[in-house]
Amino acid sequence: MTSYSDPSRPTGADAAALTDTPDEALRRSLGVARRRFLSTCTAVAAGAVAAPVFGAAPALAHGRDHDHGHEHGRGQVLVPPHKRGIILYTVRDATARDPLASDLPSGFREVFKQLARHGYRQVEFAGYRQHANAPGGDNLETVEGAKLLRRWLDEYGLRAQGNHGFIPPSWPLTAADEDTFKKHLEIANILGMDHMGTGGDPTGSSYRADWDVAADKWNALGEIARREGVKLYTHNHDSAYGFLLDRGPTDDQGRPTRSSGIRKLEYFLKITDPKLVWLEMDIFWAHVAQYKFHTYTAPDGSTRRNVFDPAGLVTRYNKRYPLFHAKDGVVDTTNGMGWDMVPFGTGDIDYTTFFSRVGLSNYRNPMVEDDNSPSATDPAQSLREAKISYDNMAALRRRRR
Repeated sequence: MTSYSDPSRPTGADAAALTDTPDEALRRSLGVARRRFLSTCTAVAAGAVAAPVFGAAPALAHGRDHDHGHEHGRGQVLVPPHKRGIILYTVRDATARDPLASDLPSGFREVFKQLARHGYRQVEFAGYRQHANAPGGDNLETVEGAKLLRRWLDEYGLRAQGNHGFIPPSWPLTAADEDTFKKHLEIANILGMDHMGTGGDPTGSSYRADWDVAADKWNALGEIARREGVKLYTHNHDSAYGFLLDRGPTDDQGRPTRSSGIRKLEYFLKITDPKLVWLEMDIFWAHVAQYKFHTYTAPDGSTRRNVFDPAGLVTRYNKRYPLFHAKDGVVDTTNGMGWDMVPFGTGDIDYTTFFSRVGLSNYRNPMVEDDNSPSATDPAQSLREAKISYDNMAALRRRRR
């Protein structure tokens, strides 16, 4: 069994926080840029944050640079043009739109064309279904459907870089599940994907035994994917970065009730094969985890503090994180999550610092995502916000020292 360093010892962001002023410690724990924090938030008693000033201009709303990679004296581009992507879940209303009932882009082909006009060069799929009246029909989750999608991607200069698709529910694998998984790997190869994954966590459990089983399953699936030339990845929500329950005393079912202080997905990283299993960090949900999961009950019953540092985890595991969901949020300490989701570049998450810290800009693949972009009353909203998000991602520059 792997041994772990004492997580109660302050390191990284926690160590720095020991010398921070109260305002700086709060800003650091929430991942908010200093300039943005000082202009929109006020530290108050008990460590709460006042709501941002909603009339304030977004941090990236002005001075956008459409030069696609040139510096123009503004510092190094943080996300190169060929790495700017979007998960199609963000514009799912557009791919599902009936082309016979609207003049707006509808179906995969027209959406690809519009995203390419915005400047995107990569897409991540969230399944292969569209409106039945769109070219190719409703279900393109076939070999022939994949060939059609690939032709449209090539037509508009886009590259597929992943899919939130099928992960077998069975373990040990049934023959039917293994066949379906291999079909999805074949589709991934037709589409030219380096990666294939899922939008869910490996397990929803907090117990080490369940994460051990999940690791065995993902190592096996990763080996199947590796033989097909595809890297298998899992995605996170906030709960996956909560603390593992792995120490006694036990409850009435014999399950541990306390923690060593290691986070669930960090444990998964330690016990999975780095040549077989990869990760996609959803940066928004990682910041929600930072807000929610900052203390744990140690084996001796004491409460220990350990503030999660999303960028620090990425740098420790480096190439295990080839993909990101670049999802933004504004600070909100009233909703239980610490953040409200907004289009990329219009929120408080300090993406300039995040991308500067994680580096490897020609390796990472950040995909814009906003779960709330589709609107029941404004059918053009999701593609319009996709353009706003692209422009803000293109405007990111490393700060001059």
